[in-house]
Amino acid sequence: MLPFEDLMTSLQDCAISEDKRLDDVNQTLKLFMNKLAESSRSGVKRCKERCLEEAAQLLRKIPETQLHNLEERHLLLLVRLLISLQLQMVHISTASCKLDQMLQHLEKVNHQLVFGEIHQCLHTLVHTDQILSIDDLQRACMFLEDSAVGREVWREMYPSLLHKVAELFPVVLQQKGLTDGLLCYVAVKVCLQVFQLLPGEVAPLVWEREQGCPPVQSILQALMDLILGQCSNRDTRFLAGTAVAMLINTAPDSRAGGAAAWSLLQVSHSEPWLLTVGGLQVQCSPTVKDGVDRLAVSRGLLTCCRPQILLCSVDTSETCFLLGGMFPLVFALCEEKLDCHYYVFEMLTLWLKKVKESLSEIWKMTGVRLLPDNGGLQQQLIQVIWTNAESPVEGVSEIVRSAFCLLLELYDMDCERFGDAEKTLNFTLLQRIIKLPWEAKAKYPPLCALIPYLGTYMVLEQYSDLPTHLLKCLSTNHLSPCASELYKCLIQQQRRELCDGSAKRVSSIELELANQWARHWRPVLLEALTSEVTLLQNNSSTHLLPCTLQVFPAAVEPLLASLDPAVPGHLHAWACIMSSYRATTGGSPWALQGGSALDTLQLALGSGDEKIRLAALNFLCCSPKTKDTPTPEELSIMRTFIPQNLNCESSPFRQHFQAGVRKFLVRIRDSCLAHVKTQKGTKNEDPSCNKKADIVLDLGIGFVEWLSQLPYSYLAAGHSYQRKKTVLLLLSAVLETCTDTWSPDRKKGQPPVNMGSLIKCARQRGQWNFFCRAKQLALISCLEDSTNEIRELSAGLLLRFFPPSFPDDITAVLLTRTKQLLCSPRVQEAQMGAAMLKVLIQKSQDQPWDRWLNSNITVSSAGNPKSASVVRYLVKELEQHYLTAKADMMLAARTKPIHGILSALERCLLEASNSVCDTVDYSLVTELLTLLENISLLLLGVLYGDQDSSANEKDTPPSFCDMGNAISSLIAQTAGGSLGDGDECVLLSEEHSLVLTCCWVSLKEIGIFLGSLVEKILAESKSTESMLTTEDLRRVSKVFKDILLKCRHWGAVEGCCVGFTKFCASLLRSSDPELRDIPAQMLKQGLQVVQSPRCTSVTRRAAGLPMLILCVVSAEEASKARPLLAHSMHTLLETARSPLPQSWDQTLDLPQVCAVHTLQALVRGSGLGVAILQFAPAVAILSLTLLSSPCWAMRNAALQLYSSLCSRMLGQRPVGEEGRPTQHGMSPPAFFFHYAALQPFLLEELRGAAQHLQGHSGEARLRLQPSLYPVLTLLAKLQPGIPDLTKSLSDFLAPLIQLAASPIYSVRVMASKALVAMAPPSEYMNILIRLTAELPDTPRPCCHNRLHGQLLQIKAVLDRALCTDSGALRDLCEVVCRVEASLWLVTAAQRCPLVRGAYLGVVGSLRRFCSEVYLDRLSNTLLCELNAPQDRLQVGLLSFHQKAIQFLCTDLNWACQIRDSFSAASPDLKLTLVTWVVDGQVLKEAELKEVIQSVLRSNLREALLSQCVEYRRSYLAALVAVMAAGGYCTSPGHPSQSAPLEQPALLECLELLLGDLEDQRGGPEFLSLALYAASLLLPHCVKVSMFQRWCCILERHQSPEAPEALRMACAEALCLAGVPLMSQALKEHNTSQDIRTRIINAGLYLLQDENHQVRVKVAYFTSMLYHASKGGQRSIYLMQVNRALPYLLDLLLDSCWDSPDTLEVLLCHLPEPDLRSVLRDAKETGCASLYEQDEANVFAEPSVMSACLLPYLLQIAEKYSESSDLARRLNAWAEQSAAQVLDSLAICRDFQPGETLSAAWLALLMDSRFHSTLCGLFTRAVFLLQLLKKSDDLRPLCDPATLLKNVQEVFRLLSQNGVHFPSALTAAVVGDAPL
Repeated sequence: MLPFEDLMTSLQDCAISEDKRLDDVNQTLKLFMNKLAESSRSGVKRCKERCLEEAAQLLRKIPETQLHNLEERHLLLLVRLLISLQLQMVHISTASCKLDQMLQHLEKVNHQLVFGEIHQCLHTLVHTDQILSIDDLQRACMFLEDSAVGREVWREMYPSLLHKVAELFPVVLQQKGLTDGLLCYVAVKVCLQVFQLLPGEVAPLVWEREQGCPPVQSILQALMDLILGQCSNRDTRFLAGTAVAMLINTAPDSRAGGAAAWSLLQVSHSEPWLLTVGGLQVQCSPTVKDGVDRLAVSRGLLTCCRPQILLCSVDTSETCFLLGGMFPLVFALCEEKLDCHYYVFEMLTLWLKKVKESLSEIWKMTGVRLLPDNGGLQQQLIQVIWTNAESPVEGVSEIVRSAFCLLLELYDMDCERFGDAEKTLNFTLLQRIIKLPWEAKAKYPPLCALIPYLGTYMVLEQYSDLPTHLLKCLSTNHLSPCASELYKCLIQQQRRELCDGSAKRVSSIELELANQWARHWRPVLLEALTSEVTLLQNNSSTHLLPCTLQVFPAAVEPLLASLDPAVPGHLHAWACIMSSYRATTGGSPWALQGGSALDTLQLALGSGDEKIRLAALNFLCCSPKTKDTPTPEELSIMRTFIPQNLNCESSPFRQHFQAGVRKFLVRIRDSCLAHVKTQKGTKNEDPSCNKKADIVLDLGIGFVEWLSQLPYSYLAAGHSYQRKKTVLLLLSAVLETCTDTWSPDRKKGQPPVNMGSLIKCARQRGQWNFFCRAKQLALISCLEDSTNEIRELSAGLLLRFFPPSFPDDITAVLLTRTKQLLCSPRVQEAQMGAAMLKVLIQKSQDQPWDRWLNSNITVSSAGNPKSASVVRYLVKELEQHYLTAKADMMLAARTKPIHGILSALERCLLEASNSVCDTVDYSLVTELLTLLENISLLLLGVLYGDQDSSANEKDTPPSFCDMGNAISSLIAQTAGGSLGDGDECVLLSEEHSLVLTCCWVSLKEIGIFLGSLVEKILAESKSTESMLTTEDLRRVSKVFKDILLKCRHWGAVEGCCVGFTKFCASLLRSSDPELRDIPAQMLKQGLQVVQSPRCTSVTRRAAGLPMLILCVVSAEEASKARPLLAHSMHTLLETARSPLPQSWDQTLDLPQVCAVHTLQALVRGSGLGVAILQFAPAVAILSLTLLSSPCWAMRNAALQLYSSLCSRMLGQRPVGEEGRPTQHGMSPPAFFFHYAALQPFLLEELRGAAQHLQGHSGEARLRLQPSLYPVLTLLAKLQPGIPDLTKSLSDFLAPLIQLAASPIYSVRVMASKALVAMAPPSEYMNILIRLTAELPDTPRPCCHNRLHGQLLQIKAVLDRALCTDSGALRDLCEVVCRVEASLWLVTAAQRCPLVRGAYLGVVGSLRRFCSEVYLDRLSNTLLCELNAPQDRLQVGLLSFHQKAIQFLCTDLNWACQIRDSFSAASPDLKLTLVTWVVDGQVLKEAELKEVIQSVLRSNLREALLSQCVEYRRSYLAALVAVMAAGGYCTSPGHPSQSAPLEQPALLECLELLLGDLEDQRGGPEFLSLALYAASLLLPHCVKVSMFQRWCCILERHQSPEAPEALRMACAEALCLAGVPLMSQALKEHNTSQDIRTRIINAGLYLLQDENHQVRVKVAYFTSMLYHASKGGQRSIYLMQVNRALPYLLDLLLDSCWDSPDTLEVLLCHLPEPDLRSVLRDAKETGCASLYEQDEANVFAEPSVMSACLLPYLLQIAEKYSESSDLARRLNAWAEQSAAQVLDSLAICRDFQPGETLSAAWLALLMDSRFHSTLCGLFTRAVFLLQLLKKSDDLRPLCDPATLLKNVQEVFRLLSQNGVHFPSALTAAVVGDAPL
């Protein structure tokens, strides 16, 4: 058949019909063919499908009668065109189906024509002497699966097809590469489709002949060979199993099919066996024993065989195939530890489904219950499901849950059928589930499955702690999904029960249903929504709340009725409830609470809590109907909210913010489209309707116009990353929503079909000009942003939405700039240049690149000459960089550092839309590979210091010392000197950094580029015409090997690994065995290096060698057997186990150590996933064994390996509330089920340690066992509280209890934790009784270690038992009595402080059960101990004292006694007390806090005079912790509720504190504490000079250069002392306006601090001021940071407008208008150093601050006539500033670019100071203009009209040339706001 292009040309050349009546048909057919051609040209799948869908619609528009009028030759060409396109799109099933629909439409016109063409096509396919290729097989599949006519043709030609496939299989099976490749897979797929889609034709060949059909017999033999292991591709084996089962399913007689199925079950035999399928018999010989053969057969039989076959029995047996044949096989597979565990349980689920479908027939056959209670089948199923509920294999736990649901369903059906109303199994399972600890993830999915069978009432009655446990789960990351699902199941079942199964929603009963829900769940949900635990709050609002309102819509009323927005936490809950209600029900939220809802929304939108603002935004934006028109109020609120939230630091906030705005824009767009449609429909019929539509359109289009302009004001350099990232996201949302740009890579979010009508409507209003030149320039300026995210976002917007071509002037300037950047030694700038060049290529369609590139390159590529010329130019540039480096490395590192060109090549060649093969030819690829090879050798030689050393075969990297010496020698040679022996500098010189950066970054880029290049070329090239030869690929592998094995820089190694993994994966996917052998050979070489002795030492965990091995094995396909991984693990384990040589050198690497480091890399490698777990037991045993090695390096490596392995085996550690246990989610039974080989080994290790613990005389002795502590650590991490039903783990308890006597402290601690994890709940009380019985009740000689260990174990088990629901606590009385009887253990008679502290810990856990008499005795003993003088030091004594203090302070009476004796206490005891206070224990009790506060306050002077620095620091920390915690939250005016110090003592303490601060005595931490303390005391002082000194201290430390701790202390100081000093109550102290102004100024500075916490704290200070101004009756409302700034400015002008310092405060925050220095600096294009100096405050935004200050400056100007002092100050400023403003405006006017963009102007646009300077200039100009209008005295300075004209002219010119200003400045300048 002719190619598609030729057929299209032929069809276009001939006139379809000359009949004029068919002009419409001709026109439609032309459009139809254009769509087909567009689909053929497009390289994007979604574009192809879209074009085909449009073509099909066009074809269906043509009536069949008119198609009949077409000439047959024309129709023939049309049919051939469709078939040709169908063959072209054989890989796209959906496209093939659409084309088949078109062919079927033409078939109605001429069936024989369509049939004949497809017949001819398939005839050429099968009637040929050549074997079938992959393309042939895929075409056969397509015509079988996606073509109705094709299947009809195959029914005639199936013998030929079977014959060709039978010929193919022997060829495939002879070559291992073909067997594991795509050819074999597709061949099996063809067989499966023939058996499935042509069963009537296949059946006679199998079942009606005694000998069977030879081709079918050959195919069956091949399929069985594949299943039994001749193929390592698991997917192919699975498919073969399905094909064999489908062949059996063709049996016309079910008994014959059943006999064949029974015969196939012999697959479990290990000996050869004979398979009989009808008349076919094949010999089967198992090749491998991996379980995949049985799994493939089982899956196939269950998937394909009809029920009659599955229910067949053998001879007269009553056992059907499904139960007697399949289940034993399925059960055996579930019990085995296979690496395809997921598929096994998927098969179990499938078996249960088949049983359910055939249950009635099974009952008829057997006459008895399928699942009787305690029956064998029931027990086996429960055992398998329960054991694997915690499987570490991804997806298994979910599929096990499905199996459990099916089991319950089968059991319920069984009980109903046989009248069993008790259903004992359900209750048994419920009790079993309840006994599991709440931390067990396996607890909740089965409970969800049980709820429908037990009911919510029964579950909640039996499991009363369920609501509490749900809240705990929602506070833990890995448990929250299952807890949410359980809650959903509960309330859904509750509604079904309340409604008696009715699904109808009647409004009259909805509220009653909601009240029923509220009885159980409202307190739980409200507790979660108002919780301070972030995870609980988020999960409840995200999961619980939406499903609640979906099931009970009226629940919103009882929820809202319980909330008070003024109470902390309730505002967030209110916003979440309103948002969920609106999103789920679509009901009007404004009707719920009347007018108060809008006020509450405003509070939420201005809150300082991001979560509250996001919830409120979601409430404002969401709606279930996208056509829901936003109200004018909503539009107004959004105009206010969006600008206030542009600089948030939180990335999740930005993402949610963008999503919310996008939803709002969609509502605007869709509602406007609906009104445009309405206007078109009604025309002039209904004027009122048109008027309403116009209003909606004006508001909606105007809002989009405003939002589209907003981002450009903040894209200029100098704005913070946060603001630029946010506005780019918003701009993206606008352009995606409100343009008609179609994105082929997206499934959703495409513009509506009629979007053009709305755009036209907006353009008619003069709006929505999204793509003007000024906006384009603003985005171009972002291409040089310092952050990759901003560059990528702006580049993406330019490429997706803006016109396809840049103007010539922009292209020329950008290209010049790009060349400069690509040669920059700074990595960041080089990446800017690469990104810029990528954009340039795609945005310059028909422009003279050769002229711009200044090259005479001739390009032979016909595919894309423009891209080819750029790539050729880059290759030539790369060659120049290489030659420069070869001649002078220092010069190259400065001016041509290689890595920039490499980045550009990667961007332009590999990230382009066109293919690599269309861009470059073989000669260029060869040249590029040679160049990269030479560059890598050159750079490695620089690091070696010798080119010959890097080129030799020695795979040893130089040491860091050698690298440093080599670079230093190079620098010295370049400078003309020699390497001196002067003082060694620990810092790298600028030259050293340049060379090192050039080398490692370039090597990294080479690795990334080569891997991606090979991947793309191999993916694009056909196997017969690959652009890369085998020799080329071997050269590439050599480059990778050199970088990984000869470079030790981790950045280069990591970057190279990315490309190397792609390289290996591409080769391993190839069907060419020579290519697949390259990674295998590299692996072999790598393993040989591991096994070879080293002559040097390699740090960094064996450098790049482990990464080389990891990359190769990670590249293996997951669906195959991973032979390379198995070989690597076997080799590495053997190497690591090999004994050390008799004489070994510690300074040299040993092969055994290298092997262990490599094993660690494999275990840590994320690419291997769970594949490594099959080797986990062997690796664990190895690492624990090697911990006893005499070699330190070996022990170190083994410990690292063991740590990594534990993390991999146990999975991710749960994240929850503070104080949660650190155990992982896997229980001991589940762990040892999956890693059974570890159980005897670990048990033996523990027993060995316990046996060697005791000496001959019974005393403990020290015997180090290095593996003991790691074993205990592993056991301690397991999830405790799981019942051990089989008692298989009980042997662990005895040695763990014995290890309490270990002489090693950490072992005793870890043994107590391991004991808790390994002990089942039923044993808790027995262990406690046993351990407490051994406690001595009188002083006598004993082993202190054992006693301490026993107490630790008692406390650990006790704490676990008390936090569970165990009923075994009934015997706790006996435990308490024994503990009380051992009181002497806490007295001085027990000389070990550790034992005394451990005993006190046990009593602390039992305190509520102990008698008062005992507690009094104990407390009195402890107090005496604390007051007793200590004559000698004891280890652990301070820890015991701290525990004693904590114990005593639990009781307020004893705490008072400690207070009374504090002054007489020893220094150590005082330090212990204040340290305990700092730890935060005292803050939980209000009364205790008062007691401690009085102690600290009364002894403050003594502490400040102390000579002990640690004591002073800790004392101040304790004082601040007690006095400041929550103090200013409740009463802004008085931070401390208690009486202040006496004035003399207060002044003395303040003097000491302020003196330390002024003289800078101490570090930042101590000074910050001193400032805290001074601020706490200052409000009680009456001396104004103290206020002045305090303000001076704030002004010193508020600057960005001050340490962060001190800036944070300044913010805290404002909260503690600033509020009282600002309040009206302090006017009696004659607080001057000067102090108020200085406090406000400090707040303004700190609100711009780069530390988020500092800004939040100052916002809290502002909130306190606002709260005080309102009377301070309720709790403080924390306002957002961006709202705090204008409030402080308002406060400044309201109360201090006439203060001498107010004008200075406002002006000091404006950027300096020094435009000349900005222009001068912008001309300096070269970089002075490798690293750019960071700004002191990267968050400060002078441009934004200018716009914020302008209204306040104008207000000051308005007050010109109200104060003569103010007028004098304003005149003075005007006289000083007028000349500079006029001069700067003149500079701006003169420097404006012409009609074309210049390089100088582009440099200015990208300068970080240019925009802020302009904003400062225009702010001053507008301010000056206002003053000129207010005062005639200033007119001589300049004419107001002339100044206004100049300002507006300059402003207009700047705006046209890419400078965008904030809206406040724009409004003031252009006259929208009064000047």
